[in-house]
This record gives sequence, C-alpha cells and structure tokens, in this order.
Amino acid sequence: MLFGFPLLSLIIWLPIIFGLILFVMGDRNLRAVRWVALIGSVAGFLVALPLYSGFDVSLGSMQFVEHSPWFERLNVYYHLGVDGISMPLILLNSFTTPLVVIAGWEVIKERVSQYMGAFLIMSGVLNGVFAALDAILFYSFWEASLVPMFIIIGVWGGPNRIYAALKFFLYTFLGSLLMLVALIYLYIASDGSFSILDYHQLSIPLTAQILIFIGFMAAFAVKVPMWPVHTWLPDAHVEAPTGGSVVLAAILLKLGGYGFLRFSLPIAPDASHELAGIVIALSLIAIVYIGIVAIMQRDMKKLVAYSSVSHMGFVTLGFFLFNPIGMEGGMVQMISHGFISGALFLCVGVLYDRLHTRQIADYGGVVNKMPIFAAFFMLFAMANSGLPGTSGFVGEFMVIMGSMEVNFWYAFFAALTLILGASYSLWLYKKVIFGPVANPNVEGMKDISAREFLVLAVLAIAVLTLGIYPLPLTEVMHATVDNLLEHVSHSKL
Repeated sequence: MLFGFPLLSLIIWLPIIFGLILFVMGDRNLRAVRWVALIGSVAGFLVALPLYSGFDVSLGSMQFVEHSPWFERLNVYYHLGVDGISMPLILLNSFTTPLVVIAGWEVIKERVSQYMGAFLIMSGVLNGVFAALDAILFYSFWEASLVPMFIIIGVWGGPNRIYAALKFFLYTFLGSLLMLVALIYLYIASDGSFSILDYHQLSIPLTAQILIFIGFMAAFAVKVPMWPVHTWLPDAHVEAPTGGSVVLAAILLKLGGYGFLRFSLPIAPDASHELAGIVIALSLIAIVYIGIVAIMQRDMKKLVAYSSVSHMGFVTLGFFLFNPIGMEGGMVQMISHGFISGALFLCVGVLYDRLHTRQIADYGGVVNKMPIFAAFFMLFAMANSGLPGTSGFVGEFMVIMGSMEVNFWYAFFAALTLILGASYSLWLYKKVIFGPVANPNVEGMKDISAREFLVLAVLAIAVLTLGIYPLPLTEVMHATVDNLLEHVSHSKL
C-alpha cells in the first residue's frame, strides 16, 4: 500500500489519469501542459520506487499482490503482482517516461497535450502488462499498448508514417490473435481459470504444448522482434518521432522477452526444450546476420534499429539456454538495451532537430561544434559495442558465458556481436563525429542545451552504474530465475 492505495494499481493508473487530464486540457496553455506531463511522469516513477525498496530478494514468488473480482461469471479477476522478472521492467518503463517527456519539451509544437498524454497513458498500460497475473487482464493491457504507439507514429511521424504505423499495428495484432487462441485453450484445460499462475501448474500433452508454444511465439517473436518477423521495426523507428523510437526500443520490445518468461517457458516447458534449438538458431541469425545488415545502413535510425534486433537476439538466446547465468544475462541485456538504445535514438534526435536529416553522409566534423554531445555519443556508441565497464558488456558477457556451458559454437557466434557491434557503432561515430564536413550547415550547429544534457547525463549514469555494479539488478532476479528454471526442468508429462 502507498498513501492508502494499492501500490501496483497506483503505478498503473496514476500515469493513465494524468494522460487523460492532458487530453482534456488541450493546447490552450502549452507551458501548463508540459509541466503537468512532467509532474505526472515523475510521480509515476516515484511511486514505482517502493517496488524495489520493499522487494524481498529471497522470495521467488509474487509480491505486492492485488486480487479483486472483475468478471466473476467468467472467473476473470483484477489480479496483479510482480516478481524478480517483472519488477525491473516496471522500473525501466517508469524511469524512461520522464526522459521522453523532457526530450519532447520544446521539440513537439503541435498537439502537445495529445503527444504527452499518449506517452503517459502508454506508460501506465505497459506497467499493467508487466504486473497482470490474469490472462484476460494481461491481454487487455497488451492490446491497449498498441493504440498509443500507433497514434504517436501516425500523427507525429515522418512522411511515410501511415504505412509504418499500419505495418507496426498489423504485425503485432495478428501475432496476438494466435496468443489469444492459446489462452482460450488454457482456460478450457484449467476448468475455467484465467489465472496465469494456474496455467504454470497444468499438465499438458507435448503436442498441445508445442501448439501453445507456437501460438505464444507468434506474438512474442514479433514483439522482440526476432528474425524473420523483424521487418516492421526499422520502418516504425524511421517514421516515429524521437520519443516514440525511445519507448519502442527501450520498453515495447521488452514485452516479447517478458512474454517468453511469463508464458512460453513455464506453461509449455517440454515444448520449450523441444523447440529450443529453433529459437537459438533464430537468435544467432539475428545476432550475426542483422548485425551485418546494420553495417550496410546509411540512415542513422535504421542502423540503430537493426542493432536493436541484433542485441535483442541475445535476450532470446539467453532465455533458451536453460541455465541461470544465461537467463539472468538475458534479463540484464533487456534492461541495458533499454538504456543504450534509448540514448542512441535520443542522440540521433538531437542531430535531426538541428539539420532535419538522418543520413550519415550529411554529417561529419560534428565534434568541432558539439564537443559535449560528441562525448555522450561516444559513451553510448562504445556501450552499444559491449565495452567493459558499461551495461552493454554485462548482459552480453553473461549470455556468452551461459552459451559456453551449453555449446561452444553458440558462444562463438554470439561473441561475433562484439566485433559486429563495434564495426557499425564506431563506423557511425567516425562518419558523423570525426569525418570531414560534408554539409556546410554543420558549421551552424550548436552544442546540446541544458535540457538535452540532463536527459543524456541521466542515461549515461544508468549505463555506467549498471556496467560497473550490476549486483542491485541481478540480486532481485536470482530467486525468481532459480524457481523458473527448476519449474522448467521438471517435465509435466
């Protein structure tokens, strides 16, 4: 409880209420709109902090549980709870939202109230996805998360925003339909229960498990996104405004990874083992092939988007190694990717706000005019390359170690990302920051403002803190990961 109100409900509904207030306010007073958005996003982050301070790291079960009737006739309940897997993702989401609001402070000039309101509503909905323990509640939040991002891309995006928004919506919506079919089967198999925790205890035949796994994978693989259903992501990133790209990379992609841990592995453990080879193969293809594709890009946003697909391959690889260091490494990689990819998209946004182009060839010599920005960009580019001492190294190193325990070649191909990541990240940095001046407009560029400095500095601190001292994050996962692996290792057949 916080302020006499259930904590998880407060974390979900407080940002949504502020978002609705912003919609009602309209754009009559933009200064007030921006401050209400900032207050709402910061309040959402502050009320989420007790999740960490009050979390018992020795327990692998759900904590801060809320359970109330919703549609009792169908056994649908308003059932919330968090464990060592979902709690860090709620904190990541709540941490990112104020940064997105600040980043769009002076950049967004049209329909500001709707823009800010959409992000706050999405923040609350995403918290609902991570906290829901009822299948229908989860599915409701899952589908609802599509709407704000669809609007953000479609209204404030680039020239091809309608195409990108529709492609994003259709890919994710169609995948979700198969997940709904799997949930209906589980409802029948559990004698009328929509409790996700009840599904974990079901004894399901292998053939049914495989079909359920495929249904879930259709939804989660698109969200991650895994190769070959990743093609919507570069289009969405290129057309989305900077804030949309940040949330898309930092949070929305994590829904897929979270889904594998909450649904696929514990509900269909035997199928997970049977099909692990396929998931690992697709993950390694994403790591290596998409890393090569990233090197070929000439648009900064597309390069960072493809690098996201490559780095998220580490997440799914780690989850399906079925050892603690691999699974925890995948979780650390999700949080780290949230910091690094968000920071890189913000860096691209800083450049775009000045020259209104994302083409790498249109830049060069930026360090001469923006030395402070160049320092931040270098840190995030090196973190994206997996530099030791940054968060980008920790998760990848843990997954590579976990891969080595299973198969040398898994580790070998996974480790190629250290070479590929350095290749495209440092090539991008060299061309934009140190290359010869290709555009005379670069001469007129000004270094980052205090607002931009604040956002990038906060993310730089997060990247370095997690890279140097990851224990505060990893210790909350231990008990939950151990319980999940013990559960998955015992056949239900």
